Amino acid sequence: MMATKLERFVSPGKGNGLRATARIHKGELVFVAEPLACCVSQKLARDVCHHCFRRRENLLRCSQCKMAHYCNATCQRGAWSVHKRECKCLQSLLPRVPTDSVRLAARLIFALLCPSTNNSEELYTLDQHESHLSSVSEQKKQGLCHLASMLELYLQREIPDLSRASALPPSCREPLSLIAKVTCNCFTVSDGELQETGFGLYPSLSLLNHDCNPNCVRVFEGTKLLLRAVRDISPEEELNISYIGTLLPTEERQKQLKHQYHFTCNCQLCKSKDRDRLMLSGAESDWRQLNEALPILEGLLASKDWQPLQEKCSHLLSTVGVDVPDENVFKIRITDMALDACVNLGAWEEALRYGEKTLPAYRRVRF
Repeated sequence: MMATKLERFVSPGKGNGLRATARIHKGELVFVAEPLACCVSQKLARDVCHHCFRRRENLLRCSQCKMAHYCNATCQRGAWSVHKRECKCLQSLLPRVPTDSVRLAARLIFALLCPSTNNSEELYTLDQHESHLSSVSEQKKQGLCHLASMLELYLQREIPDLSRASALPPSCREPLSLIAKVTCNCFTVSDGELQETGFGLYPSLSLLNHDCNPNCVRVFEGTKLLLRAVRDISPEEELNISYIGTLLPTEERQKQLKHQYHFTCNCQLCKSKDRDRLMLSGAESDWRQLNEALPILEGLLASKDWQPLQEKCSHLLSTVGVDVPDENVFKIRITDMALDACVNLGAWEEALRYGEKTLPAYRRVRF
């Protein structure tokens, strides 16, 4: 569905952007988009249906490629038009499985070669997307070159020579440029609990520029992307989203944006660093221990090891965390993980206690 209150424009200092042509109210649904291409995260291949992107137990596995999983025969049939070429490519590499970015790039190519999946009403075509190859570090460029080589190998069975695929836009016939565009412009698809399920390309919404205090937020229904306003937006005001998690100190946000999206953010929040005082409140010697524990805790969260996650979070919060203010970003993140663990363990009273701590802290830090 195309939105009638949006238009493409040149945003000063940012390049292309989207702005409002009429007043948009807080909570209003601004734009709905289906992906040009999408894929389930490899780490969730057995947990998420590769057609509807719902989490399910006991998914049916494709007997040919051993990679794709589906809720039932209906989902499998629904996915076949997209999966049939991918299936042959996956079979050719067994038992190896290509990375998410390579699978997404291949699905994009298959979509572009199938006219029925192309959307002529896009505000921004894939051919117009930036690859940012000129601004990436040599180390990252080498990594992209490796992915480009993997893409060519993966496609051999279906498209032996990408450069000769005349049905593709010229910029998509060069594997390195294509991989760079995909990694820089894809969206992480999430479920109703904002947990990652996969990745998708939504060309028109790639026009949205970043702001650390955005006026819009994206949510998903399956693979469908819904853009909603989180505050009132005036006519001719630019629409923006946050490309990264907003619950991060300025220095960390800047590092992530520079590494992944190749720009330095100059939004008002970054210039003023207003929220850093709250986010990093407390003695550094205390909250640094919480920050250093995060990688281990996030690993337990990713592997759904709820009991050890709950125990480690509880121990940290009851020892070093006692002297750290509730608004400290690292304490919020650990309290959040403790809540998730308790919910999954059925420890409802303890989960409620953690929730009662995080909600006021979120409100003070975010607003």
